[in-house]
Amino acid sequence: MSANPFTQHQTKDGVVLPHVLNRAPPGTKCHVICLGYLQADAGWFFRGGNTGTMSNPQGPEKRERRDLIMYSVLIEHPTEGLILWETGCGKDYPEVWGAPLNDIFARSRYEPEHELEAAIAKTGNDIKDVKAVIVGHLHLDHAGGLNVFRKTGVPIWVHEIELKSAFFSVATGADAGVYLSHYLSVDELNWKTFDERTVDFAQGLTIHHLPGHTAGLCGLQINLENDGTFLFVSDHAHVIENYKPGVPQGWLARDHPAWFNSNQRLQRLEKTTGGLVVPGHDLETVKPLLGRVLT
Repeated sequence: MSANPFTQHQTKDGVVLPHVLNRAPPGTKCHVICLGYLQADAGWFFRGGNTGTMSNPQGPEKRERRDLIMYSVLIEHPTEGLILWETGCGKDYPEVWGAPLNDIFARSRYEPEHELEAAIAKTGNDIKDVKAVIVGHLHLDHAGGLNVFRKTGVPIWVHEIELKSAFFSVATGADAGVYLSHYLSVDELNWKTFDERTVDFAQGLTIHHLPGHTAGLCGLQINLENDGTFLFVSDHAHVIENYKPGVPQGWLARDHPAWFNSNQRLQRLEKTTGGLVVPGHDLETVKPLLGRVLT
């Protein structure tokens, strides 16, 4: 067995924090699965992106656009069964989103294998065997795939604040566009909530509340026996630059002071765990994880 970076970091720094000690049991496997690609103006992700100035009022001659990946994480847990972290956009999302959303966040690359059911099948598992779903936040590109769990009884776990925010937005139009009613079923999904700042969801899996991009956004920490710690942070960071060096989010930002505090907290978590921070859409961070079985 290869040297365990998780254990090495504890030994070197003398760390004995609970979120460090909560290691997944032997036999746990994680699959990062690709659910398609988007492209959008960089101004959505970086404060001041593509902005004009007094000396250059038209802004950059060539506006920066970003290629984004959508992904989920499928966890084969020896005692809890299959656990799914986020669900992507769901089926037929260009038609479901409609204009102008589908033009602003345009699907740039798509194959049938990027559908959630097919992506899970590619790992040798069946979506019908998923025992629990955890959603970092309920925006349409992370929770749109919840439709496949209607009337299944599978528990859908989300922070209480996030569930309230999503239903409030759909009912009032308070944050129109990013939450959509078609996947936020009141009576056909088995909603489960928590309200703690940190939740040990299962052995080796810890959920951290990271408000800012949304009030109830959470990240998932996985401590694996061989491959160490991963911190899947949903859209706390859309791309890695949001996290380090900490470029504030652009037009998609909500509560900046809360986001800043969450970013500081996440940096402390990275330091104490030696983990890899995986943003919600960063192509260069996620790409090396695709096709691997993390253990």
